Amino acid sequence: MLIKEILTPALIFIGLGIFAGLLLSICSKVFAVEVNEKVEKIKEVLPGANCGACGFSGCEDYANKLCENSDVKTNLCIPGGNDVSMKISEILGTTFEESEPIVSEVYCNGTNKVTGKFFDYQGFESCSACNLYYSGDGNCSYGCLGLGDCIKVCEYGAISIVDAIATIDHNKCVGCGLCKDVCPKGIIGLHKKAQKVIVKCSNCDMGKFTRSACSVGCIGCKKCEKTCNYDAIHVENNKAHIDYDKCTNCGECAKACPVNCIIS
Repeated sequence: MLIKEILTPALIFIGLGIFAGLLLSICSKVFAVEVNEKVEKIKEVLPGANCGACGFSGCEDYANKLCENSDVKTNLCIPGGNDVSMKISEILGTTFEESEPIVSEVYCNGTNKVTGKFFDYQGFESCSACNLYYSGDGNCSYGCLGLGDCIKVCEYGAISIVDAIATIDHNKCVGCGLCKDVCPKGIIGLHKKAQKVIVKCSNCDMGKFTRSACSVGCIGCKKCEKTCNYDAIHVENNKAHIDYDKCTNCGECAKACPVNCIIS
């Protein structure tokens, strides 16, 4: 009698277990989502940074779009470069498209040697937090705050603070753009690595005000504009801007700049 009382519930549980297993097996077959093998292979070769530099929401989204739309280019993964572009092309059976290296740049050269502080910030060590107080503690309200929000998001160790401003090592930078997105001042941008002529200033104030805030700020004098033989640089909104489709990297504008805010 005791054996029957123990054996009956055990058999019931075993039966229920077998039934549940069969039911799960059937459901997994009936409701299975078809997986595109090419998508999975592409996801494996992508760096997984999910930086969005390709123009899509992340690596998985880019992989899906590549398989869904033949017009999506295989060389859009900036961090992956040519190696990833070549592997994707092999997976999809398409012609390899070379990827042009892109790097981030801090468009500010306001080190502690050429500018000063408007007040002594004592708050949370964050550029975003500091920027909430009078647009930051620097004399130049457009300049780098140097508290390292960009460093925190960089996965490649390409950014460091040198003389109170963020500095990017182009040998380590992969151009993912995460630092650009997190900068509260909007002074970090992307450009082709081959481009060497850069306006290292984001101040849009009139020259006399810029000069009083930073000794290497662009004063909008237009000497660079007059020197350029390729119509590649113009002063707009009190600051020099370079048209990289026309710029030849000759560096003549940098030589003409009286405040040395253009580098080459």
